[in-house]
Amino acid sequence: MKFLIDNALSPEVADRLTIAGHDALHVRQLGLATAADSVIFDLAAGEDRVLVSADTDFGTLLAMRRSMRPSVILFRHGVQYRALLHASLILDHLAVIHDALDDGALVTIEPTRIRIRELPLL
Repeated sequence: MKFLIDNALSPEVADRLTIAGHDALHVRQLGLATAADSVIFDLAAGEDRVLVSADTDFGTLLAMRRSMRPSVILFRHGVQYRALLHASLILDHLAVIHDALDDGALVTIEPTRIRIRELPLL
């Protein structure tokens, strides 16, 4: 699976996903650390990457644009984990969320649950 990690999360998340065999980039690797959310959103969509962030603005962009891409994994509500745990949560749940991400989804990871919403958001 291909991932784009937003600046709200550590570059180590991308490193851990890459070690696990995925194609993962952090926005800093691309010189986009200060890029607007819309630029990052469009890049992820154009490269068919799952956007991973803790920034709720990406959910808003999905809703406003009624987009089918990119799929987004969003860490919310006090999910103040270290990079290793962010990556582990993605990898540990990938079997459950993989198909939804392929089809287009907003996956929200909270301290006590994971929510999957199909795209487009209405």
